Amino acid sequence: MTASTTDLPPPPAEDRHRPSLHIHPRHGWLNDPNGICRIDGRYHVFYQHNPAGPVHEDVHWAHVSSTDLLCWSDEPIALAPRPDGPDSGGCWSGCVVVDDGTPTAVYTGARSSSQDAGVVLAYSDRALRAWTPAPAWTVDTPDDDAISDVRDPFVFTYDGHRYAVQGAGHQTGRPQLLLYGCDDLAEWVPLGPLLTEDDPTAAAVAGANIWECPNLFQLGDRWVLILSLWRDHVLSGVRYLEGDLVHAGAGLRFVARSGGTLDTGPSFYAPQILVEPDRVLLWAWAGEGAERTSEDVGRAGWSGALTLPREVRLEGDTVTLHPARELVGLRRERLGLEAGALVDAVAFEAVSRSPLRLVLIAPQGERTEVLASGLGGRLLVDGSMVEYFGPETTYTTRAYRPADHRWSLETEGPVELWRLGLGEPDS
Repeated sequence: MTASTTDLPPPPAEDRHRPSLHIHPRHGWLNDPNGICRIDGRYHVFYQHNPAGPVHEDVHWAHVSSTDLLCWSDEPIALAPRPDGPDSGGCWSGCVVVDDGTPTAVYTGARSSSQDAGVVLAYSDRALRAWTPAPAWTVDTPDDDAISDVRDPFVFTYDGHRYAVQGAGHQTGRPQLLLYGCDDLAEWVPLGPLLTEDDPTAAAVAGANIWECPNLFQLGDRWVLILSLWRDHVLSGVRYLEGDLVHAGAGLRFVARSGGTLDTGPSFYAPQILVEPDRVLLWAWAGEGAERTSEDVGRAGWSGALTLPREVRLEGDTVTLHPARELVGLRRERLGLEAGALVDAVAFEAVSRSPLRLVLIAPQGERTEVLASGLGGRLLVDGSMVEYFGPETTYTTRAYRPADHRWSLETEGPVELWRLGLGEPDS
């Protein structure tokens, strides 16, 4: 392709792979975003976290907060496993709801394994800095031979009542979503499955053994269901279904009309949404890429990041993701492609209607393509985080630039290019 090129020199040498603008741990492990809420004008994001090291063990809930979705403050650890408690094996994923004015975490407490897990409640004041977890599961592991695993409760309202949906399935069998009535959060009433693979659209779009991290919410007159796929012991991407909620006996059923892949990149899993009056926000877990070895992770001392916040929209029958509108506030110095180099660019953004290509260039000239977009779009790079938003797909990946390599941003046409950062924009 005929292209103009901007070579972007390396960010500061201390840890060029560490993002500067994304939520990630200073030390330790990160996976699923949890408990996303906005209370008294402040956004709160929790995430799965091992503070002792960059491995998936001893899972806590870490906590950050923000008033603008740009600058995030570290808060005290919210939830920690309790020896001999209902979450002794880990405080796993869940949500936060405000129940009669009280912020309440609704999460999976695991004991010995993922087959020994139930729903735990924890209570806080409106600062969300001190939590009191309940001493026992509110909902036990189901006594059902077709279900080996349950996890990731998500609470929603429909037709004036409160419900919870829980991811479930069997490690060698079929997935399903379990539905509970929970107008009283302390008393859950089982209402059967909300969705199984008997739904032909769900079977075609979201085949798995276990459906994880369900999110159910309304966009316009449609309901949208987001599912993370646990298939053959492998995390296998994220799908969406759009359709209708209908009454079925004492419970509800989700009837899918269509569906698709929410993000086509390799580093996007376990998203969680926040429904606001005028939009739906979403964050997801961006795990480390296969090329970052366990030795690399151990030396760095941290693993995992959350995506930048995204807005979820329904365009026709297609669910699309877009950078949250606040993210334009990260733009600092603006450069044209012909301007040469972004000096010490830890993070940058490119917007073009022409095809974009992001390439790593070795000193000898060898090229490693990180991303190629045939239709243009919006590209945000922050350390090793690469997020692309295009007219036909969203793509999240990780890219680890060796110290002697350079970023090369190539385009066939005009491009708007910014250095990204926090604080006052550069003159």
